Amino acid sequence: MFRLWAKAFRDNRLLQDAVICDDSDDTRTHKVFNALHEVCLKFDFSEPIWLENNIQEFRRHSKTRFRQDSFIEAIEFDYLEIQIIEED
Repeated sequence: MFRLWAKAFRDNRLLQDAVICDDSDDTRTHKVFNALHEVCLKFDFSEPIWLENNIQEFRRHSKTRFRQDSFIEAIEFDYLEIQIIEED
């Protein structure tokens, strides 16, 4: 079971969160991208762009934060944090 936890914060307060589960046989990368897509649909956010710092942070800690510089449109929150909480 693969589970990704997504949380949107503003002023250090949790606005929204969701856990996305994926039992498919996809690669880890595809599972992450699919889960992020599902989160953005659920929260009605545009999808963030993976910057180099996001990639490096995610590789090291299985966790990253997308701030305004990762979004093309203006966002109404400070950052979107994603974290893998379970991998098979």
